[in-house]
Amino acid sequence: MNKPMANKGPQSARTGGKDFGEVRSGTIRSVAVEMSDRIYSGRYKNGQRLPAERHLSGELHVSRTTLRQSMDLLENAGMIVRRAGSGTFVSYTPQVEDTPKRQAADTAEISIDILDTAEQTSPLELNVVRSVVEPEIVRLAVINMSARDMAKLGAIIDRMEKVTTSAADFSTCDEDFHLCLAEGTHNQLLATIYRMITHVRRHSTWAETREKVLSPNRIEDYKKKHRSLYQAIRNRDIETAVEYMKLHIIEVQRDLISV
Repeated sequence: MNKPMANKGPQSARTGGKDFGEVRSGTIRSVAVEMSDRIYSGRYKNGQRLPAERHLSGELHVSRTTLRQSMDLLENAGMIVRRAGSGTFVSYTPQVEDTPKRQAADTAEISIDILDTAEQTSPLELNVVRSVVEPEIVRLAVINMSARDMAKLGAIIDRMEKVTTSAADFSTCDEDFHLCLAEGTHNQLLATIYRMITHVRRHSTWAETREKVLSPNRIEDYKKKHRSLYQAIRNRDIETAVEYMKLHIIEVQRDLISV
């Protein structure tokens, strides 16, 4: 039987003896490294569906929240993919020349960087990055999105329309909308970069800011902005879509400053 992950020390040979800081973050990293080890060793093979979240959290002796945050790190590293309604699947095949130890160390470094960045990035810093990346994502999405991509984006808009007061529910729809755009570029590197941005947006420090900004009135206003952006994308109107995205990010930044 596996030992509880929380009992692992904050330092590990697989991470070069780095100081992981506070215990909660260390646990997230330990779980990510444990899961990456299982993938590298072949216990979980490419294309295989991972065990259910309830089973894994019990086996590793961590909460589901901790497990999800660890899985976020693996997803950002390109090792797993989450498919709505189907589960989580391995999306990585170790190269023959790569040893599990070296691979685990590499992934641990990626995990550390992403988690530390999420903890240290301010809302305004994140918005600056979004202002650089997202207009170009929209431009490429308008050009490259397939009919299936458009249908997926439309379904997210429909789901967003049903949100009236819940800041958390609206934030989930908002994340899904922007991630769908990134994936619609059909540029894997750009989509991976945006998943990293999404991980930073999911950090607990954002919860308080989100609750302050997303009043029912602001939710309605943001819904209208997303609907207009969606229409421009569906019409393949590049310049209008890019302009809507730029205005949206400026408005988000204005709201953050006002908090």
